[in-house]
Amino acid sequence: MKHGANIYKYASEIGCKSSEIIDFSSNINSYHPNIDITLTNDMLVKYPNTNYSALKKTISKKYEIKKSQVALFNGATSAIFELFKTFKDSKVYLYAPLYGEYEKAVQDKSKIVKINRFKNIYIKPEKGSVVVFVNPSTPDASHYNLDKLFSIWREQKCTVVLDESFLEFQKLKSLRNQINYYKKLYIIQSFTKFYACGGVRIGAIFSNKSNIQKLKTPMWNLSSFDAKFLEQRLQDAKFDKQSTKLHKQHKEELLSALKESKLFSKIYNSDSNFVMVKSEKSKEIFEHLLTHKILVRTCGSFDFLTNEYLRFAVKDSKAHNKLTEALKSFS
Repeated sequence: MKHGANIYKYASEIGCKSSEIIDFSSNINSYHPNIDITLTNDMLVKYPNTNYSALKKTISKKYEIKKSQVALFNGATSAIFELFKTFKDSKVYLYAPLYGEYEKAVQDKSKIVKINRFKNIYIKPEKGSVVVFVNPSTPDASHYNLDKLFSIWREQKCTVVLDESFLEFQKLKSLRNQINYYKKLYIIQSFTKFYACGGVRIGAIFSNKSNIQKLKTPMWNLSSFDAKFLEQRLQDAKFDKQSTKLHKQHKEELLSALKESKLFSKIYNSDSNFVMVKSEKSKEIFEHLLTHKILVRTCGSFDFLTNEYLRFAVKDSKAHNKLTEALKSFS
C-alpha cells in the first residue's frame, strides 16, 4: 500500500460501496461538523482574488506569522513538488520513514540520502544540503525535540524542510517562529488533516518573505469555495475546542481496542491522530479486517519498515466499536 485512503480500490475488491468502508488508513480528523457555506453564483462565475488575501489574513492570525510568509498551493503535495523544483542541484537527506511524496519530489534521485531516524538520527548531513523531517513523524506519530538536530543543520548551513502537518491534534510545539531567524527554513502545512477536509485541497509553505517570493505559485490554484471553506473553519474556535476534546476521547478508545485485542507485539507511543502497531500476523489481520469492511494502512512501503507494521487512524466511537468486534473475532 503506497498511500492510505484508497477505499475505492478495496471496495471494488470486496464488492461493496466505498461508503461502506470504515477507513482507518486515512488520518483525517474524525470530527467534521456540517459546513455553513452557501455556494453562490459569484463563486462559480468570477475568478478568485489571485492573492487570496482574506484567507492569508486568516492563516496569518491563526498561525502567528505574516501574510508575506505564506504561499498557498492546491494541497500540501503540490506545495512539496513546487518547492523541490528549486532544489535541483542539492543533495537531499530524508529522515525516514516519512511521507513517500518527498522522495518522488526530488528530481535527481541520485542526490537522495536516507537517514534511518530510528537508529542514526544524528548523522551529520553534507554542508549546504537539503534536509527533510516530518514532525510528528509518519507512520509512527513520534514528536521529536529538534533542538539538537536543528543545531547540526545550522552548523552545516542546511536548507531545512520541516513538515508539521500532524502537529495540531495534540497542540505540540511548532518551529514556525524560527522562519524569522533562520532564512533556510521552510515549513510544510497541510490543512487536510486537522481541519477534516480531504476533498478541499489546500496546503501551504511558511518561510521568510524572500523565499516565498521566489516560489512559483500558479494563478487561481485554489477554488473560491475551497478558500472560503478553510477561511471559515480556521476562524471557528468551537471546531478547535471540540476537535481537541474528541481527539483525546477517541484516541483512548482506539488504544483500548488495540491493547485489549492482544494481537500486537508492540503498540507505539503516538503524538498525533494515528497509532502504529507490530504483529507477525499483520497480513492476516489486515485481510480479516477487510472482510469486515475495515481498511487499515500497511507500512511495508515505508523505508526501514515491513508489512509486519500497521497504522490505525483515530476515528469515532462507532468505528472503534466495530474495530473492537472485528479484532475479537480474529483467530
